[in-house]
Amino acid sequence: MRPSDIPHARLHHQRLTSPRFKEPVDVVRWLGAVQAQEYAAAKWAIGQRTRRATDDAVERALSEGSILRTHVLRPTWHFVAPEDIRWMLELTGPRIKATIASYARNVSLDEVTFKRSQKVMERALRGGRHLTRSALRQTFQRAGIPTNGIRAVLMLMRAELDGLICSGPRAGKELTYALLEERVPRSQALTRDEALRELTRRYFTSRGPATLQDFVWWSGLTTADARSGIEMAGSDLSHDMIDGSVCWLPSPRRAVRRTAGAAHLLPVYDEYLVAYKDRSAVVDSRDGTRGTNTLFGSTIVVNGRVAGTWKSTRSEHETLVTLSAFAPLTGRVRRAVDDAARRYGTFLGQSVRVAITSRSR
Repeated sequence: MRPSDIPHARLHHQRLTSPRFKEPVDVVRWLGAVQAQEYAAAKWAIGQRTRRATDDAVERALSEGSILRTHVLRPTWHFVAPEDIRWMLELTGPRIKATIASYARNVSLDEVTFKRSQKVMERALRGGRHLTRSALRQTFQRAGIPTNGIRAVLMLMRAELDGLICSGPRAGKELTYALLEERVPRSQALTRDEALRELTRRYFTSRGPATLQDFVWWSGLTTADARSGIEMAGSDLSHDMIDGSVCWLPSPRRAVRRTAGAAHLLPVYDEYLVAYKDRSAVVDSRDGTRGTNTLFGSTIVVNGRVAGTWKSTRSEHETLVTLSAFAPLTGRVRRAVDDAARRYGTFLGQSVRVAITSRSR
């Protein structure tokens, strides 16, 4: 495999050029976890990988609990499937707890306070109640637990990592929390080795070709654990030396057809970019110097490579998509980007108007 093959293989394995899934949860199962601190953007990440997806369908899956949102892998929110949430938390939760420990000490949060806050949450949510962050903050205050600064955020995050709470259905425009045991029936647990093998297999199957360092970045695991996961995945994975780096990908290997002129409008923090430590295969070095907006913003991707950024502005009757390309979009490329914008409008259930702003290197 050549370096120029990497973008096309990743588009294929991430199901961006070959969406096969009919249900939003199938996308989440395939990817293992989908970064989701930007809620609306993460729904579009799922929508691009689902046939005939709509924002309403993804929202319904989240409301019904067939997709959950919690802190897992690295210390940020991800969408996960219900059957995966417990073993992923058990595998990756300890390292996230260690990461946030210094923040907790800085605001005088100790184990006694965490346990006390979790008892308060359990009583407040018991019986199928779903409460917003602001409502839980008030509950803490009534119980005499201070919530100044980031204390409430850390108490809620710790409760997620301990497997007490997860996302509930939306209350109007606000997200809620629910008790995990009421949201997801318990199923057969995985051993740590089984969980490590499964997370490794999911990552490289859905995101290969990728390196060991890419997997460590995405998963939050130690390098030693990541190596062990690759060893345990065994024949499910194959590897290739690409431009001096060992890259892992699914086995058996199949030829990936290049889709000339394929364009995508990827949302902020899409797995196509955020799932890799080294993004040089898809980001031009000159564009990478533009900062995190290029790497983690909403990106225009043409033939697997980042070609600019975009933003959307919704009104009552239409969505304005504003493109900021690194080079002029002409001919077939412009038509492909316009088609991508229309797909976004279909997902939202609105007509789309496309505008272009000038941008020079």
